[in-house]
Amino acid sequence: MYLTERQRERIDRAAQARGVTMAQIIRSALDEYLDEDYDPSSALAVTFGADPAIAPPSRDEWSRG
Repeated sequence: MYLTERQRERIDRAAQARGVTMAQIIRSALDEYLDEDYDPSSALAVTFGADPAIAPPSRDEWSRG
């Protein structure tokens, strides 16, 4: 498995902070990702529209080119 430099740095920091190996961090992440109850659509559903302060721009601001 090839990791980007940024991924490797982040894994190394997480492993050091938890006092575990890089392999343990990766196995834990895979276990969480592959959990049979994992449903990515549920994560989207609970966060959709989570910031009520966000408003779409007025159509008057759209460029009609």
